Amino acid sequence: MYGISYYDLRHVTGEVTHIDIDNGIVESSGTSFFNKAVLRVLVKTGWGVLQIDNYTPCTGSKFNELLDQAARLAIVTEEQVVLGDVPRGILPVPELKEDPRDVDIEEKSRLLAEIEMSAVREGIINRRANYIEKDEHVRFIDSSDNEYEYWMGRSGFNVLAVASRNGNVQMGYEREHSIHGFNLRHQQDVGRKASEIAVSLLDAIIPKGGKMRAVLDPELAGVFAHEAVGHASEGDLIQEGNSVLSGRTGERIGNENLTIVDDPTIPEFGFDPVDAEGVAVKRTEIIRKGVINAFLHNRESLASVGNGCAGHARAMPGEPPLVRMSNTFIEEGDATEAEIFAECKNGIFLKGSRGGQVDPGRGIFQFNAEYGYLVENGECTKMVRDVSLSGEILTTLHGITLCGNERKMSPGYCGKGGQSVPVSDGAPFILLCDAVVGGSGVD
Repeated sequence: MYGISYYDLRHVTGEVTHIDIDNGIVESSGTSFFNKAVLRVLVKTGWGVLQIDNYTPCTGSKFNELLDQAARLAIVTEEQVVLGDVPRGILPVPELKEDPRDVDIEEKSRLLAEIEMSAVREGIINRRANYIEKDEHVRFIDSSDNEYEYWMGRSGFNVLAVASRNGNVQMGYEREHSIHGFNLRHQQDVGRKASEIAVSLLDAIIPKGGKMRAVLDPELAGVFAHEAVGHASEGDLIQEGNSVLSGRTGERIGNENLTIVDDPTIPEFGFDPVDAEGVAVKRTEIIRKGVINAFLHNRESLASVGNGCAGHARAMPGEPPLVRMSNTFIEEGDATEAEIFAECKNGIFLKGSRGGQVDPGRGIFQFNAEYGYLVENGECTKMVRDVSLSGEILTTLHGITLCGNERKMSPGYCGKGGQSVPVSDGAPFILLCDAVVGGSGVD
């Protein structure tokens, strides 16, 4: 009746366990269950999306009724929606070293409390730790007889320590998240590190801002790769003309030593065995040796834009898929850490991330480092705080002159379109020339 040319159904069931501890007191803990599905149908007028809570799998006339419901919700589009041809296939989910489901919540609370208590030290006025564990069973079917199912578990914890002295308040924050199993055991060093950073920041100076050479640690360089380059390479933004990278395929925008990749296949926190449209996942080199090489796509943006591959559609349970990153990183180079600092000579070393903002359309960004150090004669000296990195994406990429020979990934979550999905960002140490560093210090 509605001329349905394609449909798919993604059904996710599972459970979420959380524990929150504030200054030694368990504020909340428990497990909740969810059962969500999203049915998409493609008709002549566009996509119809039906979101279903407590979905019960059905066939025959009952399923046809759901298809009709979804079709009636179709949004009228000016142009016909075309889906690109894509490879199918699913990767095995990495094995767990220890299944978190085998550990009771009392034991999890005890171990988290040990981590939270390890942040106790002189100068610390507030501590907080939380644990999150999410298990998902995913089942997918579509009108092309593509079908898969898998189970995926993720878990991890955060610890926050706040220090104060004479009205000066500083924070240390550490996190550990994994797809490889339970990770609360023997983690007291994480809490100690958070409190150590918070107390040390009380004596840190605020640097003078300006253009200078900057060494970025793997976490902050990874955030740059994700925020400044990854989002600008997402096919839906390219399709909308809302990316500074639009129409630049084949253009050199960085040095030959710079390669930036998004890879859902590697066993990091952003791993997906298959994407949310049932498409096989693969490594995509967004920038290859300084040249714009490929974009990240779902099936629709692939057909519209090209220059890349699908397999980058992701979604929260019960939500329609969007073009998203997974594990985004700057590829390793051949410089040692010592060589990078020696080449920096006099500048600044920036570590960690406290958020920021990026405008992919205008091609500008601003990130806040957690802290850093002045670099003098190739050596780290005074600790600094309240420091940021900003600039134009295309100009900044040309400034990356050295990439270290060891890459480290950091887990996190990325928000887009009201959805938050697990990701990892990473990089080696990098040297950035003519970095625009923000600070309010004076000579």
